[in-house]
Amino acid sequence: MRKIDEIVIHCTATTGNDRGDVSVDEVRRWHMDGNGWSDVGYHFLIRRDGALEGGRPLDKPGAHTKGHNKTTIGIAYTGGICPEEGTPEDTRTAEQKETLFDVLIALKRIFPGIRAVSGHRDHPGVRKACPCFDVDQEFGFLFC
Repeated sequence: MRKIDEIVIHCTATTGNDRGDVSVDEVRRWHMDGNGWSDVGYHFLIRRDGALEGGRPLDKPGAHTKGHNKTTIGIAYTGGICPEEGTPEDTRTAEQKETLFDVLIALKRIFPGIRAVSGHRDHPGVRKACPCFDVDQEFGFLFC
């Protein structure tokens, strides 16, 4: 297994309603057809109802945060865009928040070398609001 020391949180930049609740297979098509990647870039996707879908295998580096994929796990939630205004917004449902917390706890147990959790926007060169909430403020305490 590869060394993993960080988890990076993303959103799909789809509307935070049922129309924006895309499956990992749909995101896989976007990444493979649109970007020419070999698979979906994320390791996990969290649907609006809190369902967790597996993406890229954990033993393979993701394709989600340029320059940081080798030792990270990428998790995305569906949403991130206000349906009424089309602007970035934390659209996570209570179910998505609960699943994300549970997944972070599980990954911390499985990979004790994880020392940080961050948002995509927290990385150098990223010019987007993704994941549309402050990851460190919400989850940083888990990885101190």
